[in-house]
Amino acid sequence: MKKEFMIFWITIGLAVFGIVGGGFNLGYILPPLIVFGVVFLLYKFPPKKYRRPATPKVKPSARTMAKVNAERRQSTPEKRKHYPFQVIEGQKGKNDDTPKYH
Repeated sequence: MKKEFMIFWITIGLAVFGIVGGGFNLGYILPPLIVFGVVFLLYKFPPKKYRRPATPKVKPSARTMAKVNAERRQSTPEKRKHYPFQVIEGQKGKNDDTPKYH
């Protein structure tokens, strides 16, 4: 957390130093501000072809919800414990001389 904090303030300090060192020359400050403003406005208010269509919210009827809930209950399989490992039998023969439990 402190690393990001220090990087942020170093960047801010260098930006302030660059603005002051430039003598507040608008020729150097204005183009980046315009680009930043345009990018920000496009992010906040994207063109219509890139917007997600607004889907109307429709409340399903009680009858529909009863059907959906019934299907969910029927299609739910038994819950089994999932183990991430699987035993793979080797190619050597099993040794019958060794006891199963020692």
